Amino acid sequence: MTVELSTFAKSLTAETAFTVLATAKELQAAGKDVVELEIGDSPFDSALAAKTAGIEAIEQNHSHYCPSPGLPEFRDAAARMVREEFGIPAERENVVVAPGAKIFEQFFCEAFLNPGDGVLVFSPYFPTYVPNIERRGARPVFTPLKQANDFRPDVADIERFLADDASPKAIFLNSPHNPTGGMATEDDLRRIADLIRGEQIAVFSDEPYCHMVWKGQHHSLLAQPGMLDQGVAAYTFSKSYSMSGWRLGFAVTSATTADSMATMVNTTLSCTPPFVQIAGKAALEMDASERDAVMNEFRGKVMLLTEGLNRLDGFHTLEPRATFYVFSDVSSVCNRFGITSHGLALYLLEGADEHFGVACLGGECFGEAGAGFLRFSCAASDDRLQQALDFLPEALSREGAVRAFLEARPELSLRAPYP
Repeated sequence: MTVELSTFAKSLTAETAFTVLATAKELQAAGKDVVELEIGDSPFDSALAAKTAGIEAIEQNHSHYCPSPGLPEFRDAAARMVREEFGIPAERENVVVAPGAKIFEQFFCEAFLNPGDGVLVFSPYFPTYVPNIERRGARPVFTPLKQANDFRPDVADIERFLADDASPKAIFLNSPHNPTGGMATEDDLRRIADLIRGEQIAVFSDEPYCHMVWKGQHHSLLAQPGMLDQGVAAYTFSKSYSMSGWRLGFAVTSATTADSMATMVNTTLSCTPPFVQIAGKAALEMDASERDAVMNEFRGKVMLLTEGLNRLDGFHTLEPRATFYVFSDVSSVCNRFGITSHGLALYLLEGADEHFGVACLGGECFGEAGAGFLRFSCAASDDRLQQALDFLPEALSREGAVRAFLEARPELSLRAPYP
């Protein structure tokens, strides 16, 4: 007899991008041509400096255990980067290393949350936030980001959370923001810091897109006075250095919290592979102009997709301030067909054409506030992006195909029109 899973395990859902990715791969294996704009992965090669250093590190047998917090030389390099580029007063003791940035969501919750604590989450939100909050028995408290406000966090929402919640304890802040492409301004962050400074409020500042900024520049909450003691900022090499498969990230926080998280690494992961850290150190220390040249190519893709979508009837898209995602309001299209935005995304992938499809994500995959939107990743060649843009109006002209798709998948029908 199989032992019954826990209530939490049975409630756990996967990040939708990977579910849609699996469907796209199955369709491709069956011979369908799919433009993959669902997953946030770079189409570029990993940074050359990282590849070279990683290969050399393996050849030099840097393939055994290393300290759980990370290699001292990597932690020094990471601290130097955030100090010089973002003004965070970090030193080695403020840095802890892990396989990617996502694990720090869990470590943050384990470090600060007790059962019943309230955690403010701006919606739309990265879908793994909620499971990590609920893993601790804490409560996500959602507040919407609005297109009319450029998808920036509203400080008034934080004030309400602090005043009204029975046990406010933490805030999840993602800037630059996935999925919307919005970004908090330095003034936004200053006001947030002034509001919570000295309070028993911890902030998870999720910053994987720190170098993918198209308007203005990236600012971190942890650069504000006192916020290093109240926050955890998470960074990854997946976006800036196209190293998603290397699985490398780090967090910056107070020395006390870094020590606690290093113990969490020790008791779960043991350590992050040293040859991966050596590769990451080389990426951090390479000429920043090489990194920024790749970011500029991403910007061109973002502009291509944004401008192309805004030429389509029923698509309303803000030019992203950052990230390589384009978040388009398609509520009028959904209302016309009586289909959810998630259903529309699946129709474009599976139902619009037998031989060709576009993989993207419905906005409700990122929370209720995302309903009525589609998120497109720009992680494809310009030619493929243009193919997707050319296909969309053709797919949406096939009203019979939409009806047939909904008849086969009635759960994707829109129960009430989007506002």
